[in-house]
Amino acid sequence: MEEIGGIFILLCRIVRVSPGAFKNFRNIVFQMERIGLGSIPLVLVTSLFVGAVTAIQAAYQFQGFVPMRYIGAVVGKSVTLELGPVLTALVVGGRVSAAIAAELGTMKVTEQIDAMEMIAIDPVDYLVLPRIIAATLMLPVLTVFSDLLAILGGMVVSKISMGVSFNVFQNGLRLLFERQDLVGGLIKTFFFGFIIAFMGCYHGFSTRGGAEGVGIATMKAVVSSCLLILIANYLLASLIFRVIFAPE
Repeated sequence: MEEIGGIFILLCRIVRVSPGAFKNFRNIVFQMERIGLGSIPLVLVTSLFVGAVTAIQAAYQFQGFVPMRYIGAVVGKSVTLELGPVLTALVVGGRVSAAIAAELGTMKVTEQIDAMEMIAIDPVDYLVLPRIIAATLMLPVLTVFSDLLAILGGMVVSKISMGVSFNVFQNGLRLLFERQDLVGGLIKTFFFGFIIAFMGCYHGFSTRGGAEGVGIATMKAVVSSCLLILIANYLLASLIFRVIFAPE
């Protein structure tokens, strides 16, 4: 109950300062650079291998039943609808939530946040809001990057392992691609970005007990953001499939 109350209070404070959300524009850009550019190497490696594994699994299940020319369609659908948004959120969430919780937790235990309040600087306005805006805006960008790399990984593995040419793979990709797949996946990423930054900020602000407390807050931020991403994915997928993919 204490955590639910703390989360609700932080949400209310964020809503209160949100009308002036972009007055710290430079800070937002700085956080976008940290979250976006800093996560690219992790997303690059993860996405390439996710696409490669998806292609291998699809080929294994196709054997003797479905022509290999459809492998591009399966990789494209799987990546844009589900794998790209969720795996990017989990990978970036682990890194970014932990970094935010550690940074704000250190500021909390060294009383830097208390000092800001004493000189009339709202820490939610100055520290929390720019991180939330930056993560919410950057996660869709990273997901598009991840989708492209995963499809590239699937294409290369299909060529090397199954002998599916690039043209055949691309034709399969276009065959069943629908714009709603990409839109549905990207809508989820805005919520995932908010969850990642919010849980990092909440646990950072809740830090108690020196260096050991910072470690505990970091662990809690990673665990809670990953769990909430998976729960939100289920809820959003249910809603998106009813709204965007509803039969006309």
